[in-house]
Amino acid sequence: MVKGNKVVRMILIFTLIMGVSSLVVMLAGTMKERNNSYITIIPEEMELVQLEAPKEGAPIAIVDTTVGEFRFVLYPEYSPNAVKNFTELAEQGYYDNTYVFHSESGVYSAAGAPNRDGSAKDNSHELVKRELHQNLWPFRGSILAMNTTIKQSFKEKILGGGTYFNGSRFMPVNTVTFDETFKNELKASSESQALADAFIELGGVPNFSQQMTVIGQTYYGLDVVEKLASLETRNVGNYKFPAEEVMINSVKISTYSAEDTPSEAEK
Repeated sequence: MVKGNKVVRMILIFTLIMGVSSLVVMLAGTMKERNNSYITIIPEEMELVQLEAPKEGAPIAIVDTTVGEFRFVLYPEYSPNAVKNFTELAEQGYYDNTYVFHSESGVYSAAGAPNRDGSAKDNSHELVKRELHQNLWPFRGSILAMNTTIKQSFKEKILGGGTYFNGSRFMPVNTVTFDETFKNELKASSESQALADAFIELGGVPNFSQQMTVIGQTYYGLDVVEKLASLETRNVGNYKFPAEEVMINSVKISTYSAEDTPSEAEK
């Protein structure tokens, strides 16, 4: 069994290897949460559902952006509250004409903010308790609900820990570079070789593992996910804003049908 301390060990190793500076900014304080909030990973019971093709009738999101369209399957069975929040907002038209407000060196992007500076309209959709599950991981193409805040008692402020929340904004994940050193460290630090192999095969951001809620997995438009993560940017505060505006035109909630899914050749 991989207990919380071993997950911490993996994350520390990944952080040292990757050297992605803004990961620290975007995930400020997340290492503290391991003190009192983690899930137990049982490798023999783990199901890497993101490696599977979407099932007919599964809930999906179709995201139309100014650089192209991508589609991802949703996982309400594993992240029910975050998926409900995202789905309700999409169906209300909340994401129409919202901004992609961060693009991180080919690694990931952040989107769904009504304001170009990355802020939300109010706090009403930003306090969904973080949901972690051993079946969901930040592989390339995964969609994460962005962490928004932490509530801490006085003791937790001193010793670390607290309750973490996410909200309306979401993060399409592309990938870090998996060189041979990184691959070897990944294999050595993970007690699930299937998980390590999946990261190596698919790509992704292992540093985000069990840090943020995964709500979906892209099955169409990975090239768009990569484009969003690789935009020309300018640094403003905690974010790297796209130099030119990139918008989410709309997010449509539907159900998966192989017949209705365009082929990559049709792009």
